[in-house]
Amino acid sequence: MSGEAFVLAPGEGRTIDLGAFGMTVKAGWDETDGVFSLLEAEEPPGFGPPLHIHHDAAEAFYVLEGEYVMFLNEREVTCPAGSFIFIPAGMTHGFRVGATPSRKLNFYFPAAMIGYFDELSAAIGRGEADERLLADVAQRHSMEIVGPVPESYV
Repeated sequence: MSGEAFVLAPGEGRTIDLGAFGMTVKAGWDETDGVFSLLEAEEPPGFGPPLHIHHDAAEAFYVLEGEYVMFLNEREVTCPAGSFIFIPAGMTHGFRVGATPSRKLNFYFPAAMIGYFDELSAAIGRGEADERLLADVAQRHSMEIVGPVPESYV
């Protein structure tokens, strides 16, 4: 990026089709010189990933619409629109979407995880997404799956 400003208008960004949910890349390594990555997620009611750990990045969420139930180690917290959640690297976490479709921003510090979602999208597109592949993709992106994989995730 070398000192240049970066601007996206509403609705802009590269979309990633993940079957049950979608993400839009707002900023990644190249746009932020590796400082952070930003994705916008739209997810259906009841959706959520397996419990997992990011070993190389902290993660933060900002809830734009709807509600998320966050699992943070042994803690469960209901987070309506306007909530902010910060998760340090190395912490076990996950979430479930509440009763209505929900939307959030995902931040990773330093820039991470876009490659994970790209690989997962490609596997889903080929009809090859399963628990074993998910664990392999996660490991390549310094992420560890530590809980069961919900059927709606892959």
